[in-house]
Amino acid sequence: MGLTFIMGALVFALVGQSLQAESKAVNNSKNAVKPLRGQVDKKLQADLLRELKGNAKWARLISQKKLAVGLVDMRNEDEVKLANVNGNHMMYAASLPKIAILLAAVDALEKKELAETTEVLQDMKIMISHSSNQAATRMIDRLGYDKIESVLTDPKYRLYDRNFGGGLWVGKKYASKSARYPDPILGLSHAATAIQVCRFYYLLEMRQLVSPERSQQMLDIMKDPALHHKFVNTLDVVAPQADVYRKSGSWRTFHADSALVEGPDRHYILVALIDDAEGEAICRQLVKVVEKVLEAKPLTRRGTSK
Repeated sequence: MGLTFIMGALVFALVGQSLQAESKAVNNSKNAVKPLRGQVDKKLQADLLRELKGNAKWARLISQKKLAVGLVDMRNEDEVKLANVNGNHMMYAASLPKIAILLAAVDALEKKELAETTEVLQDMKIMISHSSNQAATRMIDRLGYDKIESVLTDPKYRLYDRNFGGGLWVGKKYASKSARYPDPILGLSHAATAIQVCRFYYLLEMRQLVSPERSQQMLDIMKDPALHHKFVNTLDVVAPQADVYRKSGSWRTFHADSALVEGPDRHYILVALIDDAEGEAICRQLVKVVEKVLEAKPLTRRGTSK
């Protein structure tokens, strides 16, 4: 039996175990939901890929793994559909992983590891809505890297999972002079994969992060972003009445954006990670592409309170 075959079988077994663990963790929660990775839809996948590769530059970026996109159609929450391109490819994501700090903070609040003071709540808010680096750094100081990593790798969430290329990671303060605590796979300080960010929003929307009440708290913090660029710039035009829950990030040629968009006649998650000088413009255009892909008659969805 060849070494290649043995290694392939080992990787397959590890991935299978990870999927089983994810399924067990999700289904053991108070309100069981289907694991997102198991809901890839062939038609949605084909439609998204066709539209993305219809743009010659985007096709080149995809082949170079400089463009990763995740899309979750949640118009029918009993039949959620996932599509992605380079979804498990981890990239530098600038300020987008501040959502990981938010999750770790809320987990710490729930466990009484962190006092729920006015200062803490204010930092959590401006860290997300205004992408404040100072607030993010203060939150990292309060939590510590070990706490953030423990939440991201928690079997309940697996938002950083070596079997799927990593995922969300925070390994450096958002300050110029700061020691690094890089991720174990690529050595990135602020990282994400498109699918793991989609999973974050999916679990959040289904009230599966920490608790239903804490999930709602995070949604309230992420709603109505103060920065109206990238995805939000286009959503302001095509869906001005939609509720948008969002976090983005940019540094040099790296541009990232992520959003949960709801109403009217919309309910989807969109994530983009881009390594290109025109990433801002690409994010704006991606919203139009997704709106086109999802332009079919809206599906019936289960009501949720917001």
